[in-house]
Amino acid sequence: MKQITIVSEDKPGVGAAIVEALAAANVNIETMTADAFQGTAVTILTVDRYDDALRALSQTPYMAVSEDVLVVRLEDRPGELAKVLGRFRDAGINLRSMRILNRTQQSTVVALATERVEEARDLVRDLLVS
Repeated sequence: MKQITIVSEDKPGVGAAIVEALAAANVNIETMTADAFQGTAVTILTVDRYDDALRALSQTPYMAVSEDVLVVRLEDRPGELAKVLGRFRDAGINLRSMRILNRTQQSTVVALATERVEEARDLVRDLLVS
């Protein structure tokens, strides 16, 4: 799976500009999170058509980057995420982002992004969704 990350100045209208650009390109947003801290905004999203989304976002004043993420399914019980993150710690692999995509009474689906995708994939192969 791929995700798009946009880092920008935190100011009114950033979110509107991003979603309007995607709407104009007929791109559907599947997931989206936005956070701001000390004047910087970070928006992370998944879409149905990445190439079209990146082209549309290149027409905005914001720089968008696309990266591979690993999607894992965990049992929904205390400590399961800690076990997975412990694997990364023990292997010396830093996570750039982590997002809970879905949660039910039985399982939790988590997206993990790292610069060392292939090594990370080997760490969580038993939990990968696809």
